[in-house]
Amino acid sequence: MPLAFENPLEITDNLLFLGARSVQRCKNLDSMNTPLACPLWLYKLLPFLRWWPLVNRGTLRADFLAGVSGALIVLPQGVAFATIAGLPPEYGLYAAMVPAVIGALFGSSWHLVSGPTTAISIAVFASVSHIAEPGSPQFIQMVLTLTFLTGLFELILGLARMGALVNFISHTVVIGFTAGAAILIAASQVRSFLGINIPRGTPFFEIIHQVFAQIGDVNPYVTSVAVSTLVIGILTKKFFPKFPYMIAAMVIGSLVALALNHYLGGANTGIKTVGALPAGLPPLSHPDFSFDTLRQTIFPALVVTMLALTEAVSISRAIAVKSEQRIDGNQEFIGQGLSNILGSLFSGYASSGSFNRSGVNYASGARTPLAAVFASIFLLLILLLVAPFAAYLPNAAMAGILFLVAWGLIDFHHIASIWKSSRTETIVLWVTLIGTLINLENGIFFGVLLSLLFYLYRTSHPTLQSVVPDPDPASYYYIDADDSPECPQIKMVRLNGSIFFGAVDHVQQALQEIGEKDARLKHVLVVASGINFIDIAGAEMLAQEARRRKRMGGGLYFYRVKESVCQILKKGSYLTDIGRDHIYPAKTRPIETLYPMLDSEVCRTCQARIFPQCQTALPSGERRNS
Repeated sequence: MPLAFENPLEITDNLLFLGARSVQRCKNLDSMNTPLACPLWLYKLLPFLRWWPLVNRGTLRADFLAGVSGALIVLPQGVAFATIAGLPPEYGLYAAMVPAVIGALFGSSWHLVSGPTTAISIAVFASVSHIAEPGSPQFIQMVLTLTFLTGLFELILGLARMGALVNFISHTVVIGFTAGAAILIAASQVRSFLGINIPRGTPFFEIIHQVFAQIGDVNPYVTSVAVSTLVIGILTKKFFPKFPYMIAAMVIGSLVALALNHYLGGANTGIKTVGALPAGLPPLSHPDFSFDTLRQTIFPALVVTMLALTEAVSISRAIAVKSEQRIDGNQEFIGQGLSNILGSLFSGYASSGSFNRSGVNYASGARTPLAAVFASIFLLLILLLVAPFAAYLPNAAMAGILFLVAWGLIDFHHIASIWKSSRTETIVLWVTLIGTLINLENGIFFGVLLSLLFYLYRTSHPTLQSVVPDPDPASYYYIDADDSPECPQIKMVRLNGSIFFGAVDHVQQALQEIGEKDARLKHVLVVASGINFIDIAGAEMLAQEARRRKRMGGGLYFYRVKESVCQILKKGSYLTDIGRDHIYPAKTRPIETLYPMLDSEVCRTCQARIFPQCQTALPSGERRNS
């Protein structure tokens, strides 16, 4: 069980003290008119030194007010999210204290606020609930271990400068997973919403079955509390958007439950409450590092790590668009890692960047990360004052609030856009969503894997578009051929995409098909401005195709090759086979060189005549009669 801890904010105070001394040292150096400044390693070790000199009376006031707003927002959220995670309610508040302070001090974003989130909470529950009974000491111990491992993975990735990894999780996967997690949240609260007996941790599809099987056992009193909470939350959010709708819904739901219990009796209504929260500082805790626990939590920790980092970096970048602040993804990984490692030692479960809290933090005028520190302090003070009142908070009211949270998580706008715009993205969306409903841990992996497979398929099939010279005499460009006449002896194509080992077979087959139906097409001109990269396999293939074309009496030519691509061909001596004179730079006219190589007899009867040279003379130099 957690041990009592005297002062969990001592670490924060010491860090702030050390940071202030370091900044003062830098200022002293500057005051001595020396060119020295804080060394770069010190900024990396203590990133809060970058913004600490900006703190003044004005920023403190702004951060103080933003901190008050943040504390009010997280109070109902923390309780709700802990319920989703299968933990006692106070653990959601603990997860919003120490992790928020550490994430603010060691992250790169000035407005990101760390703490419990819906997606992380549902992932934690799904990962551990099948191993231990939710809410039990064993369950709590395993969640703490999961949180520690998550922080360790995040820290390692940050130190290894792997911040770009989150870019491989597509926006569609995130939308699908979030929608699936939202449905799971609502499904997990059906038992409390309707007052029926469904064991915690029951799979989604079994919950649906149980609802229909127990439809006659629905408790009308419990449901009335849940519905009233839900309705008040909706109305408050619509007509009083500046007022915390969760708090309003909680208060009204609790009053309805009190009235029903008063007039009908608690034994008759069957309305159960959350229970009083412990009023005190976050207790010191210790994860379980036994081999068996580590074995069972290491893979779920990877899933939570992926989710947490995606949320944190995405939210910090979204806010940075408005604040015009530069975000360091690697530093954000480090900040999130430290926040979860230390959070697991102070009874906090896995946390990440909170969209609601971060958005409110920025909108409230926060100037520095001290706003998150203030919010944690105020949350602690509020907890000391209101903890006993949680004894009057009905589970049905919490279910109503979580129904609201779940509905808000489903991004109907983007789901509709994906459905209309892309078939492959729609498949990724539904595979992720349905996979999440079946198995949350594997759902997001299936989505990521499928989106990467579709990406690899697209990149391995670069397009070869038929083109013709722009009819404008002053233009050096080639335009899509569409239905325009083409030269019967020179095939001109624009290649869009990189030529790497995965695309070699497709590109080679497409080039070899040119001329199979018409033996006169011996020359191929590739407009290469769309080729961004080529590897050794691609260069070998081009050299092979060039040799084949030469044996046919033609050639392979390139126009507007990027310098990086050209360097690969030069260093590997592939230009020996292709021919250095077959590479045409931008703003040149390859046709002026290629036209004399054509067969005059074919040109004599050709009616296309798409080149200016065709109009006056044959390739042999003989002037045309007509």
